[in-house]
Amino acid sequence: MKIIVPMAGRGSRLRPHTLTVPKPLIPIAGKPIVHRLVEDIAGVINQEIEEIAFIIHKDFGSQVEKELIAIAEKLGSKGTIYYQNEALGTAHAIMCAKESMTGPIVVAYADTLFRADFTLDTSADSVIWVKQVEDPSAFGVVKLNANNQIIDFVEKPKDFVSNLAIIGIYYFKSGEALRSELQYLLDNNVVKGGEYQLTDALENMKQKGMKFVPGKVDEWMDCGNKNVTVETNSRLLGFLYQDGIELISESVVLENATIISPCFIGNNVLLKNAIIGPNVSIGNGCVVDNTTIKNSLVQDHTKIKNANLDNAMIGSHAIFDGNFTSISIGDYSVLE
Repeated sequence: MKIIVPMAGRGSRLRPHTLTVPKPLIPIAGKPIVHRLVEDIAGVINQEIEEIAFIIHKDFGSQVEKELIAIAEKLGSKGTIYYQNEALGTAHAIMCAKESMTGPIVVAYADTLFRADFTLDTSADSVIWVKQVEDPSAFGVVKLNANNQIIDFVEKPKDFVSNLAIIGIYYFKSGEALRSELQYLLDNNVVKGGEYQLTDALENMKQKGMKFVPGKVDEWMDCGNKNVTVETNSRLLGFLYQDGIELISESVVLENATIISPCFIGNNVLLKNAIIGPNVSIGNGCVVDNTTIKNSLVQDHTKIKNANLDNAMIGSHAIFDGNFTSISIGDYSVLE
């Protein structure tokens, strides 16, 4: 099995945090988004992951590439880097990794996290991950027949078609079959809004009689902007805490400080005259003094003093000393 991860977009809605780090490498509960994504996919497919192909922009740089290769290697997989330097749509992005599209593959967009407990139906030509939602008009949805097979894909339906929203993760029994359909779109300039769309390839495959079935996830968590990223961090901390996963490093130093679970606290963190939690992630090497933090996400090597934070997101190597509460400041920022 191979996993293909298109992630060439910078994530403009999550600025300033994505000015220095691509969105999929933003840590959630102590791990980059894309790391958690591929781990969760591996748990669902329950097969050996031969390769993880990351599709990035060439401007991301060598350090990002090294981090992505390391993520793949931690799962015992080969990491491969491909480049998409023009935003020409989902189908074009996936085709940038065409050399890796052999055998069974999973395509997963790196801006979402999920929790699921379903068994992958490897007999199907494709399994599309979906989540039941209250307002399907804001999403692309799938329509099922009586045999639980997908018979239609509808983008943001005005009238009710289905409440099963596509979350952006797809299994294909044959990477070669998908590659052929995507190549057809490129060769024949099949575009919508100036972009090549994966859904057009899916429709062509369905018309040829390929069997599509849904894979229903229990939770779907977005990382699109600051507020939903902080909310996703909080939700994931809750799930991990319920699972009994240790989230607080033994190297944390407490000086008149209290931690209210669930929280993730990284290595070599000093908490002094502080109340931390619930629903807080603090990265490695941080110093927090005379501060209360809840429902917030703080990255690595940041210093926070004299603060009362709620629904805050602070990048790495930042310094914050102040009275603002719901803040969003990026890497290397100084407010004191």
